[in-house]
Amino acid sequence: MDIKCSVFIAASVDGFIARPDGDIEWLHRPEYETAALNGVTYESFIATVDTLVMGRKTLEKVLSFPEWPYEGLPVIALSHQPLEIPAHLQGKVEVRATDVSALVEQLAGRGMKHLYIDGGQTVQSFLEAGLINELIITRIPVLLGEGTSLFSQVGSEHELRHLGTYASDNGFVQSRYAIAKAVTS
Repeated sequence: MDIKCSVFIAASVDGFIARPDGDIEWLHRPEYETAALNGVTYESFIATVDTLVMGRKTLEKVLSFPEWPYEGLPVIALSHQPLEIPAHLQGKVEVRATDVSALVEQLAGRGMKHLYIDGGQTVQSFLEAGLINELIITRIPVLLGEGTSLFSQVGSEHELRHLGTYASDNGFVQSRYAIAKAVTS
């Protein structure tokens, strides 16, 4: 299977990707929006992606945004619960309740080459299945104290190979890793 699965995500310095109530406004401070960023930009990353795979909670958060941010990019939402897709997104968002390995195999069969994996539980599921090839994590200079942890449910050890770290003037520190392999004990 020749398909790449990448994570491009922001986290607080203490490892949270959202507040306990799912709020992510802490990511959108004015000083963050105007700063020049070093490392892999979202725009350069997303330009390489065929399909975005996210969890239900992430989709629900994105649906609260004033505009749909993924125009022209197929989105698959993983959910074992019924999920209402707004009319304007019919045909753009596909809801699936499937095993992540089977999903990646199906998407590879459709000719997809690069999947963007987003959302805490979804990232953890893909990691546990050994499907993540690359992690791009941008640490935001804030301590949230509690919230949704990026790696709280990863049940096994994974060896990472450092590809680069980039600091920006606004305090963002982005690290990029290849997943070497799951470590077995």
